[in-house]
Amino acid sequence: MSHEAYRKAQKTADPRDSEYRAFSEATRRLMAAKETGRGDLKQLIEAVHLNRTLWGTLASDCADPTNQLPSETRALIISLARWVSVYSSDVVQKKDSVEPLIDVNRIIMDGLAGKKPAA
Repeated sequence: MSHEAYRKAQKTADPRDSEYRAFSEATRRLMAAKETGRGDLKQLIEAVHLNRTLWGTLASDCADPTNQLPSETRALIISLARWVSVYSSDVVQKKDSVEPLIDVNRIIMDGLAGKKPAA
């Protein structure tokens, strides 16, 4: 695929699909880091950093006054992004489990895919 074709595909891609793919990649990398345990600290740090960056981008987008999501939804996403940032530090420094980050990402992915939350 040429670079121009790739750019056109990116411009026409559904934002939900793009967000789903970003969460999918971050989640996949967190899961891979979980599988290797603390044996590969570099892999863990890179996965956590990617995930934190994704959430930071979402928070920045939600803080933009032109964002068309309802203000309550935007506030909840920003709050969740703050939790992800703090908890990510705990994962790397205090050796907390990466599983809650994976769980939150999966819930977001389900929402982006239009799945209803489990009861």
